[in-house]
Amino acid sequence: MQYSLFCMSLFCYNKKDFKGEKMMDDLKRYEELVKTIEYHNDRYYNQDDPEISDYDYDMMMKELKKIEKDHPEYVTPNSPTQHVGGSAKREAGVLVRHRVPMLSLQDVFSKEEVQEFVESMQETLVDPVFVVEYKIDGLSMALRYENGDLTTAITRGDGIIQGEDVTINARVIKDVKNKLKEPIEYLEVRGEVYMTNEAFDKVNEIQELNNKKTFANPRNCAAGTLRQLDSRITKQRNLSMFIFNIQDIRGKEITSHSQGYEYLKKQGMKVIDNYQVCHSFEEVWKAIEMIGESRDQLGYDIDGAVVKIDSYEQRQQLGQTAKVPRWAVAYKYPPEEKETKLLDIELSVGRTGRITPTAIFEPVRLCGTTVSRATLHNQDFIDSLDVRIGDTIIVYKSGEIIPKVKGVNKDKRPADSVPYQIGNVCPVCGAPTYQEEGTVDIKCSNPTCPSKLVRNVVNFVGRDAMDIKGFGLSYVETLIDQGYIHDVSDIYTLKDKRQDLLDKKVIGLVKSTDNLLNAIEKSKENDATKVLTALGISNIGKSAAKSLMKKFKTMDQLMNASYEQLIEVNDIGDTSAQILIDYFKDEKNKEIIHKLENYGLKMEIEDTQSSSLLENMTFVVTGTLPTLSRKEAATLIENNGGKVSGSVSKKTTYLLAGENAGSKLAKAQSLNIPVLSEEMFMEMIKS
Repeated sequence: MQYSLFCMSLFCYNKKDFKGEKMMDDLKRYEELVKTIEYHNDRYYNQDDPEISDYDYDMMMKELKKIEKDHPEYVTPNSPTQHVGGSAKREAGVLVRHRVPMLSLQDVFSKEEVQEFVESMQETLVDPVFVVEYKIDGLSMALRYENGDLTTAITRGDGIIQGEDVTINARVIKDVKNKLKEPIEYLEVRGEVYMTNEAFDKVNEIQELNNKKTFANPRNCAAGTLRQLDSRITKQRNLSMFIFNIQDIRGKEITSHSQGYEYLKKQGMKVIDNYQVCHSFEEVWKAIEMIGESRDQLGYDIDGAVVKIDSYEQRQQLGQTAKVPRWAVAYKYPPEEKETKLLDIELSVGRTGRITPTAIFEPVRLCGTTVSRATLHNQDFIDSLDVRIGDTIIVYKSGEIIPKVKGVNKDKRPADSVPYQIGNVCPVCGAPTYQEEGTVDIKCSNPTCPSKLVRNVVNFVGRDAMDIKGFGLSYVETLIDQGYIHDVSDIYTLKDKRQDLLDKKVIGLVKSTDNLLNAIEKSKENDATKVLTALGISNIGKSAAKSLMKKFKTMDQLMNASYEQLIEVNDIGDTSAQILIDYFKDEKNKEIIHKLENYGLKMEIEDTQSSSLLENMTFVVTGTLPTLSRKEAATLIENNGGKVSGSVSKKTTYLLAGENAGSKLAKAQSLNIPVLSEEMFMEMIKS
């Protein structure tokens, strides 16, 4: 960025100069925030697929504004604080120029900030009147009426210059009036398109019935629905809309926001429910509190409360910045929490035998979806919160996505409650349990526990392991239940039982059975790295398996490796080394490996490394490369001594990126990780 060079020359950075060092740290963080926020703006506004919660986004924006306040020299027209929304898209129609900007709002997060806004308005204006109303969680749309007829509907787009024409879809939204009661010369209003909880649940039910991906929340669903190319789908999904502002009006004199609302009501338009007219900070804050108390009873989602100046004349007097009006703020409530009753604690046994408790509670609605389950992690977590069946628990959504238990309202605890213990027997097979030394995990001691076996087999046949196509969970459970599989090696005996499988229709008809058996035989072509991954040894995933086989070449050498040899391997620490030693000491495990070898599975790898050019380097490959597939690129990296990882971290040496690189590119940029094109990468391995 231009300002980066400017600041470098201005401050003449000296490591001994604390002030200069602090300013350079601020600049680095500023640049990281700009890149990250722009990425998330694109996800939210353009793709209707946000990756982070509104709260996390708001905290980043708050930090960015703080840095800009301290360092105004950093600010450029490209800063996220200086523009609104995303880039307008064409999929749902043509682009239309905004006649009135569709600006965002300044967010505030505390009572003190609200008071500061109200008092600043009172100091600047004569007897200001405020309106407090719901901030609907949806997406903005402007409606233009000429002589009382709806002519155009536009999304926010970039907020300043242009948005998408979605008129055809807007006309099928029940709350959008195609014709006003009064044929006014010109009227432009702005509102929020949203989806009620009931409508959202129905859409997801239909998606599930049709084996399609469900929507994460009503806002995403509403955004995607408004941009549909087929207006019939838009109509089926039952969108709603509230009007929250008059943008422009000709042919009628309106002097205030509240007066405008009453006029719009008479035209048959649906305006924000239960808005409050206030004259003091006390009244404003009371209205905000009332909205907060009622938000779980509304039947739709809100993400805050808006405080506006009522008078249009005073609004004009105050004006606006490049991004926000000076006459309004949006108060954002803390992340939503709710109380509910804990009905039961369900225990499940994982592939390693680890027993995981899950809270089963009366369904509650959080962040747009109904939830009734949340993990309780382990006995230590249960003990720390003192969670008991029958308790009134407090639940929330981490990142507005994952349900979690925050605590217990002990004032509502039943008199006969007792502390909860996972117990000393497995909930699946009844075998004794034990606590693994040095951990909080409680595990089933039975190596043949049915629950462990199912998960072992599912892991074994999975894509990152033996990659046996078509070997789904239902087949795994059926074959185990009917006694065909007692350990993973039995998978390779199924071909000898083909006729029996057909006679009993265990898998299905001839084609289904043969397809699965052929896929099992084809899996024998996998090298030892896949086999090692498939064994499901704790802490030994795909990456660790590659590193281990790269060093030891054969399964026998790995099985006989010492602790000292193991910890020399990248990705293998003290714990993983001891796990491997313990695993290969177990006679049952060794027996399974020998049986797999006898059935024809490969227990060694071919040394395909052609050079050490990329040794000790970790690459992440993302996006669409011009000529190479991601798999081909990964092979080239590994053949030249490098390592391929699936996620970007501080340990990443390079990001190899093609078109549509997405979140991995944004993260790499935020961590200042060098980004390579395919051409640059090919030059690197030629040298």
